[in-house]
Formats: sequence, structure tokens, C-alpha cells
Amino acid sequence: MTLFRPLHRLLPAAVLALVCLVLLAPLPAAAQSVLADLLPEQTASDLVAGAEGFGPIRDDLAAAPVLKGGETVAWAFVTSDFVGTTGYSGKPIHTLVAIGTDGRIAGVKLVKHSEPIVLIGIPEAKVRALVEGYKGLDLVAEAKSGGTTHDVDIISGATVTVMVIDDSIIRSGLKVARTLGLGGLAPEAAATGPRYEIAADAPAPADWPTMEGDGTLRRLSLDVGQVNAAFAANADPRAAGRALTEAPETTFIEMQVALVSVPAVGKALLGDAADANLRGWLGQGDQAIAVFGRGLYSFKGSGYVRGGIFDRIVLIQDDVSVRFRDRDHRRVNAIAAQGAPDFPEMDLFRIPAASGFDPAKPFRIQLLVHRDVGPIEKIFQTFDLSYQLPQQYLRMAAAPAADLLAPEAVPAAAQPVAAEGEVQAQAQLWKRIWLDSKPKIAVLGSMLAVLTLVFFFQQFAVRNERRFYIFRMAYLTVTLVVLGWMFNAQLSVVNLMALFGSLVNGFSWQAFLLDPLTFILWFAVAAALLFWGRGAYCGWLCPFGALQELTNQVARKLRIPQWTLPWGLHERLWPIKYMIFLGLFGVSLMSVEQAEHLAEVEPFKTAIILKFVRAWPFVAYAVALLVAGLFVERFYCRYLCPLGAALAIPARVRMFDWLKRYHECGNPCQICAHECPVQSIHPTGEINPNECINCLHCQVLYNSPKVCPVVIKKMKRRDKLAASAVPDLGRPPAGHPNAGRVTEPTT
Repeated sequence: MTLFRPLHRLLPAAVLALVCLVLLAPLPAAAQSVLADLLPEQTASDLVAGAEGFGPIRDDLAAAPVLKGGETVAWAFVTSDFVGTTGYSGKPIHTLVAIGTDGRIAGVKLVKHSEPIVLIGIPEAKVRALVEGYKGLDLVAEAKSGGTTHDVDIISGATVTVMVIDDSIIRSGLKVARTLGLGGLAPEAAATGPRYEIAADAPAPADWPTMEGDGTLRRLSLDVGQVNAAFAANADPRAAGRALTEAPETTFIEMQVALVSVPAVGKALLGDAADANLRGWLGQGDQAIAVFGRGLYSFKGSGYVRGGIFDRIVLIQDDVSVRFRDRDHRRVNAIAAQGAPDFPEMDLFRIPAASGFDPAKPFRIQLLVHRDVGPIEKIFQTFDLSYQLPQQYLRMAAAPAADLLAPEAVPAAAQPVAAEGEVQAQAQLWKRIWLDSKPKIAVLGSMLAVLTLVFFFQQFAVRNERRFYIFRMAYLTVTLVVLGWMFNAQLSVVNLMALFGSLVNGFSWQAFLLDPLTFILWFAVAAALLFWGRGAYCGWLCPFGALQELTNQVARKLRIPQWTLPWGLHERLWPIKYMIFLGLFGVSLMSVEQAEHLAEVEPFKTAIILKFVRAWPFVAYAVALLVAGLFVERFYCRYLCPLGAALAIPARVRMFDWLKRYHECGNPCQICAHECPVQSIHPTGEINPNECINCLHCQVLYNSPKVCPVVIKKMKRRDKLAASAVPDLGRPPAGHPNAGRVTEPTT
């Protein structure tokens, strides 16, 4: 215990000091181009073979010449200087690109990102190799096709990251190539013909069939046969081998799209009240589309729940592409137009003004369809829905003023932000996610209710040792299979680092409410810390902890020897997990991304989230910990778990002491100390709340008439008193006529 008390006392002061340092740190200097920050660290020959160096960055464009033999052979730039596309992390992905004078990409390199790629088991080298594969891409051909002549090599598990990288390379590359006139490309000249804008006074269409007929609504309809044929043509033969088994004429997806930012269309589809809410949500220059879908395939999927990005649809107009995030999304509750069919998916997506989207010009919605070809491998096909706003909603625009800026040229900070609308949209998103998760929430709620009853009435729960053992094994099995492998509700020290980062950078409930099970579990853990300490989660609700205990029970049945470490060694191994936690916490203050990488010391993602389907070093590490747990029960929990350490630090604030002890515990009786599954009971009899997992085994022993010496002694004394209270059958009771006379009992 002496090893822990200094750590426990110094931690609050250390954390407070670190927080103060973060909050009081000087603000960065005025912003400059990302290229200026990153270029000094780059080597020209790594980007373009044979290059000797970089020239000075242009004053009018964040691009630097790549020099070879004193001549400019290419122009280098960083994608994030030209496009603001962000990935799962919500931050730009910085890719260094070099475009040759012929308009082809001469080199490309991923230089900086905040994507949690490693956390989901994808080697970063694989993503870097994919990025480098853009070398040789012809941007002249991309400009003619709107950026669709190339195939995107999607990496399973990193769909959003890869598509964001692709989008940023193509769009920024076209901007630079056009500005510099590379490959014969030239800046887009202002249109000389008539310009059109939305006619605010256009009449609303009568009903749904009318809108389908005049092009107000555009449809993409795919049946199972068409999708199977598209995947059969894929170069990967596994795609055809996983064909859908439904009848060919079965609707795979029917997706209909309308531009509801047009007042007449919005009123016809949404109704007056919902259309008014839409106007309040949209900022100056923003547009919005409504997307309706039904069939076997969802155009939304579930990726936006985890990362906030809808990775199955993207809007493309010329070289402008818009990928929708959760903050740009709202759900449609009902369709006001008469004759509308039933759609299980009805959603609104906002197109920011800064994207450069022109509602009067044609655009298309690209749908990404995937097919599973392995446990975590997928193959992808794309299908397009083309849209052109009908002429009746347009009118000829007045000549533009010379001093007007293009929408994309307006600084992001200058764009009007509908803060209230964004908050409302995010609130609607998490509320809908909670509604969609009602069955899972009900299961978790039931588990928490049962566990709470067991803790409150533990004296009744542990009376029968065999029944309680069966109950505990069944509960842990549900925790592992349902809560872990099915629901992926495994808490992690990464959650705590994200919470701290949010507190430092501006806390918002929205991000945490997007995962209902994790939110509920953390709330339950916070409450349990006040009542019982960390053991409520670690001993009952942690899927990996359950996996360790269940595998150890199997080992015991197989008579695998169990090792009990000497108390002195065991006590000195406790601090390791606290050191790991403090190390991760310290690293997170400097770089959350680096701390997330180091948090792979937790085997949770490998064993629970990915179910051991991962690169072999991760699997070997997780299996090694489980093998150690076959001999030393809950080996990882005892000595290495940073999450357990983080929860143990506030364990001392618990308000109640539920675990009962006798005066004889520890002196002389050592039974509970020897039988504690995690050796959390000191030889002197005290239970260490920092290490206890509340398995209640000591309470089973506390009430056992077969094991506990105190209970056995009480039982013997009770039996003796009961025997002495039995009347002598050979002597008449007082008051009997024969009282005082001894009679022989009859036979």
C-alpha cells in the first residue's frame, strides 16, 4: 500500500498543473500556409525521383517549384491548403502532392494526419502505399470527367479516410493545375452565356407523381440482378462468389433525390412548417437535398454513427465534391406530397455555401455499394444518380457584380454559421440514434438493473454458493458475447483521453451522446464509483475481463495449475498499470493521436471489437495475455490495465463499504486472502478497494457454513444451545401429578 499512497496523493496536483500549462500556453502566431510549415521537413527526391530541392513558395499560391537541374519539373503543394475536407478525426488529412508540367501527378506523400487508422487494426503503411499509388494520375482527364476516370482503391475499415484522401487530392490538384496552367488546363472563365438562379416565386408542384414526371425528383433504382452483374464484372473474383441470394427482381435500393432548398420543392415535399424549419437551418448561400430510400441497402449505413461522416453517398458537380457529415444532416419525419410511397429512410443533407456548389447546374449523387468478401474485407462498386433542376424553378440571373467573390474563396470564418441550427441538427441525430438503439439499450439497462439488485441484496444473492457461481458465469458470458462481441460496448482508456481533450478544447455533450451504450456505461461507472468502487465495471461489465475469467475457469476444469504470486512480488507489480496510465495521460497532453497509438497496450480492440481478426502481432499480444490468465487469473487486469488504474484512482471516494469482514479475518484466518481471485485482500485482512473487482467471492465465503471458521464456530455453538434446550423425555414436566417421580420410558 505504501507504493500507492504517494501516487494517489500526487496525481490531482500533477493533473491540475498539467491542465494549467495547457490552458495558459501562448496562442500560436498568425496562421500561414500548411505547406510553409511542412515543406522544410520534406526531401524533394522522396516526392519526385531525381529532384534536387524545392524553390520558394509563391506569394499568390501555396505552391513551391520542384527543381531538377535548376529547372522546375513539378509544383508541390499540400492538399489541406486548398480543400477543407476532413476525415473521421474531424481534422484535415495533409497530403503533399507534386504535379508535373504535363498535368500528371509526379509524386504524392501522406505527411500528417489525425486519423485513428491504427486503432481499427489497419497498418498505416497500407494507407501510405495507397496514397503513393496516385502517382501518374492524369488530372487533365480528371478535369474532363469531373474527377471520375480513376478507380478508388478502398481499404476495408478505412472507407471514409480513403475517400477523403481521394477527394482532397483530386480537387486540390485540379485547382493548382488550373491556376498554374499545367497540362494545358486553364482557370475556369466566367460564363459568358446567361446565368441562372433559383426562382423563389416558382409555383409548387401538385403531388409526388407530378414531381417524378417533370424531373423534380430523380430516381436511382437497382435490383439484385443488376448489382450482382456489376460485382461479377469486378476484377476480384471473390466479388462474384458472394452474390446476393435474393430473387434478381428484388429491389436492392430505390433512392430518390430532390433539391429541397428550392422553396417550391421544399414546400411541396416537406410542408409549410417543416420547410420553414429548413430555412432556419440553412445559412446564407447554403443548399439542401432530400434523399429518400428503400430496399435491401441503406444509403446511410452506420459509419456516420462512429465517425460522423456518411460514407455511402457523395455529391459531385464538376470538380466539386461534397461529403456529408452528421452536422449537415436532419431526418425527415413525413412527406407532405400526395401520392408519396413509404420510405424507411428519409433525410435532409445540407450543402455548405463554401463548397462552391451551384444549384442551377447539373450534379450527381454517387452511391457506394460494398460487398463483404472476408471477415473485415469488402469490395466496392459505385452507381450514379444524375440530377438537373427543372427549368421551371430557374430564372435568368442579373449580371454578377465585379467585386463578388466565388463562394469557395470566402474565408470559412466569414461564412454565416447557423449555430442554433447545428446544435438542433446534432440533437436530432443523437436522439434518433438512441431510438434506433432501443433494443440494445434495453438489454444493457436490464443488465445494470440486475447487477444493482445483486449488489444491494448481496447477503441473499451469495447464500447458495453453487447458484451464485452459476449466476456469475452466466452474467459474464452475456457480458462477453452480447455486450462485447455483439454490441462492441467495450470501454477504453482512449475514452478518458477523449473526454479530457474535450474538456480542454471545449466540451460538448453531442460527441458523447452519439454512442448510447458507451455513454450509459460511463454514467453507470461514475455512479458505481461512489457506491462500490471500480469493481462494478471491472468485475462484471468489462467484456475482456469476462473473457479472462471465463477462460481461466475452463483452465481450472482442465486442471491447469494455478500460480499464486508471492505477496511481496504481487504488491510490487500493482504499480505497473498506474505507470502505464500516467504515461498515456502525459502523452495525450502533447499528442492525442500518439497516445491513441500507444493505447494499443489495451487488447480490447483486438479481442472484443475485431474478434481477433487482425494483423498477427496484435492477435499474438492478446492471446499471450489470455494464456497468462490461464495460470494467473485476470493477469492483465491485475498488472497492466490502464483503464482499471484510471478507475481505481477515484475508488477511495466511494461512500459505502459493502463487503463485510469478521474480526478474525486476517488474524488468524487467511482463507479469503488465499481464495481471492485477484489477490486484493492483504494478509492482515483488509480489502484493497483499488484492486478489488467486487466478484463477491469473499462474501460467499463469509456466509459459508462449510468454509468460514467463524461461521462454523457459530453453527456449532448454535447446535449445542439447541441440544441443551431439548427437554428430558424421562422426567415429567413441572405441574404433572408425577412431577418429581422418575419413571422409566415405555417401549
